[in-house]
Amino acid sequence: MKTFDYLVIGGGSGGVATARRAAEYGARVALIEAGRLGGTCVNVGCVPKKVMWYAANIAHSLEDAAGYGFTLAGHDFDWPTLKQRRDAYVQRLNGIYDGMLEKAGVEVIRGFGRFVDKDTVEVDGQRYSAPHIVIATGGRPVVPETPGAELGITSDGFFELERLPRRVAVVGSGYIAVELAGVLRALGSEVDLLVRGEVLLRPFDGLLREELVTHMRDAGIQLCFRHQVRSLARQQDGSIRIDGEDGDGKPVQRMADTVIWAIGREAATDGLNLAAAGLNAGKHGVLETDEYQNTAVPGIYAIGDIVGKAELTPVAIGAGRKLAARLFRDQPDSKQNYDLIPTVVFTHPPIGTIGLTEEAARERHGEAVKVYSARFTGMYNALTEHKPRTAMKLVCVGKEEKVVGCHIIGTGADEMLQGFAVAIGMGATKADFDATVAIHPTAAEELVTLR
Repeated sequence: MKTFDYLVIGGGSGGVATARRAAEYGARVALIEAGRLGGTCVNVGCVPKKVMWYAANIAHSLEDAAGYGFTLAGHDFDWPTLKQRRDAYVQRLNGIYDGMLEKAGVEVIRGFGRFVDKDTVEVDGQRYSAPHIVIATGGRPVVPETPGAELGITSDGFFELERLPRRVAVVGSGYIAVELAGVLRALGSEVDLLVRGEVLLRPFDGLLREELVTHMRDAGIQLCFRHQVRSLARQQDGSIRIDGEDGDGKPVQRMADTVIWAIGREAATDGLNLAAAGLNAGKHGVLETDEYQNTAVPGIYAIGDIVGKAELTPVAIGAGRKLAARLFRDQPDSKQNYDLIPTVVFTHPPIGTIGLTEEAARERHGEAVKVYSARFTGMYNALTEHKPRTAMKLVCVGKEEKVVGCHIIGTGADEMLQGFAVAIGMGATKADFDATVAIHPTAAEELVTLR
């Protein structure tokens, strides 16, 4: 049996971050991973998704070019070329992660880890022990128990597509569903978005949800609310028949070349033999932790998507680094702050949001809430045929009008939110925003001139 100070199960962003940081602090560290390093984010998540989002943005820019005097004789889009270049980029990142771990002195163990007891993990018959073990196995897409569900693919399968589908049905209402629908439509697919409920992005502010519906419909995406998928069936021509029901229970039938399940994710903890360590996973495989990432068993910790808090790469990285500092650098109070986490949805245009929605703020603070908002057409679109609106909202509380929420949908929302997130995290008030000199002409200046 090999012994270490720190065993990390999972080579995603959180696992790699905590392993490297612990090794830098002098711990003897091993990381267990059966697949490609980098986890969901690098391989089938944030990174390749952003590449596809960039491609979709270029498609939109080509549509807008005529408004600026460009005459385009025509252009072709080749999906296989994009896929090959995207996959090569991801493969380079896999190698970079491997090199970073080697440089840090972390031993990488290839294979699936399973607990033998609370201090021991087995990989392919070899046992490894440590007084500190962190589980960072991430999540995976959910596939429903619907007849014919295997005919559909998940977001993982989206990145395996060898060609652009002509007709696509995306099932879901969350950020993965709306992102994939937007990319596919921009690149040329006919897209139906099948939503079981009545809204998109349910946890988000109402302004963002409403504007996104308008943007997606203007882009030509068919939004089908209150739609329940009942079964999938392969047809003789290779297409997929989608049988479902509308909100009144009436049968509805649609056809697609590709069906994408984007109905949520679950924690990948079922293969760890948690019971041997004295642990039990909760709903959707989630492992409950306290604010310091401790599980119910002393010496075993959990970070990242499997803890069911904020399923975001930077949060997993932050939690992993702070855990390493607490365990190996004598920082007993080191912990990840799960409040005021900024996040972006890479729709077209993108969404940036942080803090309380207007609805949540009114539930918590009642009449003390004051909201400032604006809707406008950005200067870029003054000359283009398509004129999508930018919308933004500040949610403020109390006499001092402390900013507790900021919500933006529009070109550049993904980039502008980061700086405003710093200000809001520091407790900025509406007066602080108003006192800031506007940068003109930009969309961001609207946030410091709202009345």
